[in-house]
Formats: sequence, C-alpha cells, structure tokens
Amino acid sequence: MNATAPPPFFIANVESDDQQFDAWANQPLLASLEQGGIDWPSSCRNGTCRTCIAQLVHGKVRYEIEWPGLSAEEKLEGYVLPCVAFPCSDLALRSGNL
Repeated sequence: MNATAPPPFFIANVESDDQQFDAWANQPLLASLEQGGIDWPSSCRNGTCRTCIAQLVHGKVRYEIEWPGLSAEEKLEGYVLPCVAFPCSDLALRSGNL
C-alpha cells in the first residue's frame, strides 16, 4: 500500500443542520452530498448556473476545470461550487444561496 496515497473519502458536514456525509475524493461534492441523502440545490452541474453555491467553512477543495462561475471576491470569501469542486480534506459547508 502506498503510504502517500490520499484517503478515498473525507468526512464532511453541512453546518446549518449538522448533517454529515462522506466526501469522496474522486467525485464532485454535489454527488457526495446526494449519496449522503442531503437535498442540495442544483441545476446545471457544470459550474455555470451557481444554484449549488456554498461557502467552505473549513477544508480544501480542488477543481479539474478553470475556476467556474465565481468572482475573485467570492473565491477569497471561500465560496465554492459543489457540482465541480472535489474535496482534498475533511470539510464543512454552509449554504451559500445569496
């Protein structure tokens, strides 16, 4: 076993109602939210509509595409788009519906 391999999933929660879910490293957060039974708003699933916007309370995410649908200010404030954000650590999300 490779000691430097990342874990297959991280522990994540939704801060507003303290729901916990497994955030799988190989899939977007939105898919993990849905698999965890959490009803999260979504629409386009490609990072453009912003329906799924959330604020990352703590933790890290990565993107496999250019920074989607968020302004530089939103990025600095910790906003993420779960439909295209992949977890890199344990994390907590807050609903970001502005």
